[in-house]
Amino acid sequence: MTGRHPVGVLLERDGEMRLLSRTLQQAGDGIGGVVVLAGPLGNGKTALLRALSRHPAAASFSVLYASATLMEQGDPYGVIRQLLEPVSQGVRDGPPDEVAQGLLGLLRDLGRTRPLLLLVDDLQWADPQSSVVLETLARRARHLGAVMVVAVREGDPLADQPVVASILTAAALRLCPGPLSPSAAGKLLRARLGRACDQTFALACHAATGGNPLLLTALALAWAVDGRPPVAANADLVRTLRPSLARERLVACMRALPEPVRRLLTAAVVLGESAEPDVVSALAGLDESSRAEAVRGLGRLGLFSGNDFAHPVAREAANDLTTAAERDELHLRAVRLLHDLGKPAESVARQLLAVSVPQGAWAVEALRDAAHVALRRGAPETAVAYLRRALLDTSADGQDRATVLVDLANAERLLDVRAAVRTVSYAIGLFPGPRQRAAALIRLTPAVMGDAPELVVSVLRGVVEEFGPAERLDGVDRDLALRLEARLRFIGRTEISQLARSCARLEELQAGRNESAAARELLSVLVNAATLAAVRVPARRVAALAERLLAREPASSAHSAGTAPLLVTALAAADAAGAVEGWLDRALGTARQRGDVVEQAMIRTEQALVHLVHGRVTDAAPAAADAFGLGAWNWASVGTFTAVVFGAVASQLGDPALVDQVLAAVEAEPADPCLAAVIGLLRAQAEVQGGRFEAASVILTDCGARLDRAGWRNPVLFPWRSSLALVQLRLGNTCDAIALAEEERLTAEEWGAPSGTGRALRVLGQVVGGERGRELTERAVRVLRSSAHRLELVHALRQWAELTDDPAAWRSCLTVADEIGARQIAQQARTALVVGTPVPVGGKLTRSEQKVAMLAVSGRSNQEIAELLAVSSRAVEKHLTNTYRKLGLRGRSELASALESSTVSLDEE
Repeated sequence: MTGRHPVGVLLERDGEMRLLSRTLQQAGDGIGGVVVLAGPLGNGKTALLRALSRHPAAASFSVLYASATLMEQGDPYGVIRQLLEPVSQGVRDGPPDEVAQGLLGLLRDLGRTRPLLLLVDDLQWADPQSSVVLETLARRARHLGAVMVVAVREGDPLADQPVVASILTAAALRLCPGPLSPSAAGKLLRARLGRACDQTFALACHAATGGNPLLLTALALAWAVDGRPPVAANADLVRTLRPSLARERLVACMRALPEPVRRLLTAAVVLGESAEPDVVSALAGLDESSRAEAVRGLGRLGLFSGNDFAHPVAREAANDLTTAAERDELHLRAVRLLHDLGKPAESVARQLLAVSVPQGAWAVEALRDAAHVALRRGAPETAVAYLRRALLDTSADGQDRATVLVDLANAERLLDVRAAVRTVSYAIGLFPGPRQRAAALIRLTPAVMGDAPELVVSVLRGVVEEFGPAERLDGVDRDLALRLEARLRFIGRTEISQLARSCARLEELQAGRNESAAARELLSVLVNAATLAAVRVPARRVAALAERLLAREPASSAHSAGTAPLLVTALAAADAAGAVEGWLDRALGTARQRGDVVEQAMIRTEQALVHLVHGRVTDAAPAAADAFGLGAWNWASVGTFTAVVFGAVASQLGDPALVDQVLAAVEAEPADPCLAAVIGLLRAQAEVQGGRFEAASVILTDCGARLDRAGWRNPVLFPWRSSLALVQLRLGNTCDAIALAEEERLTAEEWGAPSGTGRALRVLGQVVGGERGRELTERAVRVLRSSAHRLELVHALRQWAELTDDPAAWRSCLTVADEIGARQIAQQARTALVVGTPVPVGGKLTRSEQKVAMLAVSGRSNQEIAELLAVSSRAVEKHLTNTYRKLGLRGRSELASALESSTVSLDEE
C-alpha cells in the first residue's frame, strides 16, 4: 500500500471500525470474506477505507488499494492494474477467465506469507473487465483467506449492474455510515476552523449539510478561505456559502445520472418552493411512476430528502446542470404550468419573479393576489417584490398601472413611509377622475400622509377642492371627502393656525355625532390635534371621545392601517389610559402572529407611553428598549408620528443608555419641525445628565420655541417648560425658573390631566420654595392622588416630606415608592424614618442639619440642597460639617449607613 491516501480523524465510526477489525481477525485465522461500505455521496466510505488500510489490525496484511472513476470505465482492467501495481509489473489483457486465474495464482502466492486485504473504492464505476475479475474474487475470497472491502455509492444507476449486484450479494457484512451528529460536526469544524468555532455556528453548519462529512469538510474549507470568524453572529451566513469542492463533486455525480433524472433535478430547482410532485412530473415530462423511481434513487444518493433537495449545496449543484437561457425557458414553462394547474397565486408569482418577458394582464392579477397573501402573512418585502414585477406587465401610463402603484404604496408603507408616499404621487396622475384619485389617496393612513412632500399635499388639496365640503355630499362621496379631510388636517398638525381650526372642527363634528367609519377616522385625527394643542377641548372630553372611538377599533385589525395610535396617545396624555392596556396586549399578539415588525414597533412604543404615564418605569423602560430594537426610531419606516411619541417617552424616562442609543441613531435632522424638537429634548436630557446646564438651557429654549410655533403645548407629552425651569434654577436664574414653571402650571390646568397638573405644581413648588412652595407641593400631592401616574405622586410626596419634616409624609412616600419599585426614593424615606433617638457620638442634630443630611443621602449636590432649602451653599457645608462631627463620620460616603444603623434625636434650633 502506498502512502498517497492520508488518514484523517474519523468521528462516530467506532462501531464500523470494530466490525471491520473483527473481519480482519477472522482472516488471520484463514477465514476471508467480502465487506460492503454503502451509502450516499459523501457519507465517509472513502475515509473508512483509508482508515482501515492504516488500522493496527491491517499491519500483518498485504494491503492492495484501487479507486474506480467514471472517466476510466473505458480502460480495460484499469482497477485490477491499480490493485496489483505495488506487487506486479502489470496485468496482460486477455479473456476474463484467464486473467482471473492468473490473479488467483498471484494472490495464492502472496497469501502464503501474509493474508490479503483488497480495498476498492467506487465499485460502481469499475471498468467491465475489472468488475468480472472482482466478482470471481468475491466468490472465492472466503476460501483464499482474503478480505475484500468495496465501497459503492447507493442510488447511482451503475450500482445496479448485474456484476456489481453479484459482488454485493457475496458480502458477509454490509455497513452504511450515517451522518455525523451535531456534536461530531462541531468537533470536525473546530479541527478545521480552530477553537473559536462556537456551538451556534456549528449547529448552523450541521443544519445546512445534514451532517454529511463531505459537505461539512467542504463548508469548513470554504469558510476558512472566506476569512470571517466562525461565531454565532455569522451563523445565518452559512447557507449563503457555496463550497466549490463539494459542489463540483455533486455536479459530476448528477451529470452521470440518466437524462430523465437530470430533468427531474432541473425541474425541482426551477420550481423551488412550488416543487409539488405533480408539478415536477409535468415540468420534467415524467409520469408519476418514473418520477417516484427517480426520487427514490436521488434519496439513496443523499441528494434528496423526501421530495426535495437534502441540503442547499445539492440545490446549487443541480442549478449548474443548465445554462441561464435554459433556466429562463424552464421558468417560463413553469409559470404557465402553475397557472394552468390552478396552483396558489404565490406559487405563480415566485416563478414570475424569474421571468423578464411580459405575460399580460393575467400575470398582473396573479401578482396582485400573491401580494395580498404575502401582506396577510406579514411579509411586506415579498409583496413589494411581487408588485414591482407586476409593473412590467402594465401599460406605461394607464389606469392599470395606477392600480398596481396604489397596491405597491400600501405594501411599502410597512417598510418605508416616504417611498409609499412617492409611489402614490406617481399613481394619482394616472387616474382619470377625482373619485379614483381620492380612493388612491386614502389607501395610506392619515399618519402616513402626514409625511407627504409638498407636491403630494398640493395634489391632495386639489382633490379635496374637487369634492367640496363633506356636509354637501352623501354616500361614497361623503365618506371619501371625510377621509381626505382627515389626511389634510393631519398634515396641518405642525401649524398652529391649522391646529386651532382642527380643534374647532372637532367641536362641530361632536355635535353631529356622526359615527360612520370615515367620520370616526376624521374624529380620531381631530382628537389627536386637540391633544397636541391642549386648549379649547379639555382632557376629560378628549378622553371620553377617544375611548368611544377606540371601542370601535378591533385590536385584531392592522394597527398601522388604522387610527388607534392617535387614540392611544390621546388617552395617555389625558391620564385615562387604564382601559388601553388590555387592548394593546391583544394588538401586540396579533402583530406578532403576522410577523409585522413595524406594527410591533408602534405598539411597543404605545405600551411604553402607557406604562410611563402610569408611573411604572420598570415596565416602561424595557418596552421602550424593545420598541427601539424593532425600529420605532426609524421614522422612514414607522412614520414621524410614532417617532415623536417614542422620542417623548425616551426623554421623560431619562435613561442615559437609551438616550445615547437614540441620539447615536440620528443620521440627519428630520424635515418635520416637531420631530426635530423632540430630538432636541433628548439632546438636552443628555446635557443635563452630563452636568452641562448652560448647553441644556440653550437647547430646551430652542425646542420650546419650535413646539410653541407648531402649537404643541401638551404638558404631559412635552413638559419642556418644567425641564427648563429646573435647569434655570440650577443656573441660579430663579425668576426665569418661576416664570417658566408658572406658565407650565397654567397650561396644565387648562388641559386638565391630573398627572400634568400635579407635575407642574410640584416643579413650581420646588422653584418657588418657602411657605408658598410647601402650599404648591401639598396641592400637587392632592391632585396626583387622583392620577394614575404613581411615580409623579412619589416625587411629590418626597418633596412634601422634605419641605415639612413630616414623618407621616415620609411613610406615605415609602408606601407608594415600594408599590411601584422606586428603590432610591424608598431608601431615602426609610433613612428619614429611622431618625428619632439620641446619637451615640457628639450630641443631637438640629432640624436644619437633619434636612441637609437627608437631602445629601438622596444624592443631591450641595448647590441643589441650597436651592431647595433657599439657603446658601456655605450654610449647607456648615450643616454637613456639624453632622459629620456629631455622628463621628469622615465624610458623606458614611452618612447613609450611619443614619440607617442608628436613630437620631433632634435638638431645638
